[in-house]
Amino acid sequence: MTTPPATSGFDPDLFDRILVVDFGAQYAQLIARRVREAHVYSEIVPHTITAAEVAERSPAGIILSGGPKSVHVDGAPQLDPAIYDLGVPVLGICYGAQLVASQLGGEVSRTGRGEYGRTELRTVGTGGVLLGDGLPEVRPVWMSHFDSIVTPPDGFVVTATTDDAPVAALEDPQRRIMGVQFHPEVVHTANGQDVFTRFLYKVCGCRPNWTMTSIIETAVDAVRAQVGTGRVICGLSGGVDSAVAAALVHKAIGSQLTCVFVDTGLLRKGEAEQVVETFRRSQGIELIHVQASDRFFQKLAGITEPETKRKAIGEQFIRVFEEASGGITDARFLVQGTLYPDVIESGTSEAARIKSHHNVGGLPDDMEFELIEPLRALFKDEVRRVGEELGLPPDIVWRQPFPGPGLGVRIIGEVTPDKVATLQEADAIVREEIRRAGLEREIWQAFAVLPDIRTVGVMGDERTYAYPIVIRAVTSEDAMTADWARLPYDLLERMSNRIINEVPGVNRIAYDITSKPPGTIEWE
Repeated sequence: MTTPPATSGFDPDLFDRILVVDFGAQYAQLIARRVREAHVYSEIVPHTITAAEVAERSPAGIILSGGPKSVHVDGAPQLDPAIYDLGVPVLGICYGAQLVASQLGGEVSRTGRGEYGRTELRTVGTGGVLLGDGLPEVRPVWMSHFDSIVTPPDGFVVTATTDDAPVAALEDPQRRIMGVQFHPEVVHTANGQDVFTRFLYKVCGCRPNWTMTSIIETAVDAVRAQVGTGRVICGLSGGVDSAVAAALVHKAIGSQLTCVFVDTGLLRKGEAEQVVETFRRSQGIELIHVQASDRFFQKLAGITEPETKRKAIGEQFIRVFEEASGGITDARFLVQGTLYPDVIESGTSEAARIKSHHNVGGLPDDMEFELIEPLRALFKDEVRRVGEELGLPPDIVWRQPFPGPGLGVRIIGEVTPDKVATLQEADAIVREEIRRAGLEREIWQAFAVLPDIRTVGVMGDERTYAYPIVIRAVTSEDAMTADWARLPYDLLERMSNRIINEVPGVNRIAYDITSKPPGTIEWE
């Protein structure tokens, strides 16, 4: 499951809850975000969830995601049929709609023609709760299916159709079970968000109380209840997540919090100075600044395997925290900036591990701290809004995401001080040119990567054998999926010229044009 635990500093039971059942669709996370954009709390759960487990969570509604399989193939993911009898409203999307029709007695078959991409949707009759009442009778939607619902189950009415999908939307108003063959969660579907808001408010009766103010208030109360009068330390990494987590916990317990900022030697250029300035002088938070770069480089010596590298960095973080808290009475709580995508990518019952995040999968088993993770239920855009609400400066809130292991996972192969120095200079140029081009808010992440290879070049009529630098820039909404950024050629040219001319030991620049999936944003 991916429910935030009680120790996360967040109590989801205080909000109306929508369960998004994941059938393997790449858009399951996007569905969850669309629900939250309507100010309703959502959680992603596996399709193996039972009716009893659903009942325990008392959801206001259930949304079934799309999926890559046909409902007819062997091993196709199913939903516990007893869930339909709980009286909880259900909305099926794409595969989810076909599953509703198939399990409740309708007919799903291959008509010989699938639908992919932009398709014209026409409402039937009143259009039902989801598609009628003032919305356009004809609108463009985004389709991606080969099977089609051809006969709805008893009690359902058809509310929309397309040229190749005789049942493009259906509803059972009595049981409050409905489905749409198209994808309302993608921006290509006109009035897609209206489908969600109507389901959430008109069908499920949800309250729009998932707001930044309510999130902060709930987290503050939960942290106070968990900590009591105890002492808490927070590991600042220099990224947005740990900064917002620190500010949130400080709002809850004030002087009981001490932040520990570990200079690992793996931070971006100038980052250590900025973090110290912001939290010690601007925010008034007690800060211990630990210079530990030598220890991290010693720990990483000879390590080239990415997962081993991440775990080594995560373990070293904890050891430094334990030592730094030695003089703090009753410091048994550790704050971390773990986010919802971190939890999903580190491996859950419905998501294979993509990589261990150092603040999830990289923690040692013998850690002495009890975790406080007040952001564990949030996506990145929500974290930024919480940060703004808490009054953090824009240069912290809108800083591009930075992995917990730092430049250690942007250096392929062994991490050494010389490689870090080279990468810091190249990375600073990439980020500076992005800012100068006015693209900082449009680009999710832009950074440099140092591969573990050398290339032949010619500089000053002499042969060189030096490192290449790979520039990586992506656009994204939540880091669950990402597209490579179409940066202007003149911008790429400036980056290339500056890095080669200003950074010793580099003689070649490449640009990564891989999206996620199939790649990840980071290289390791």
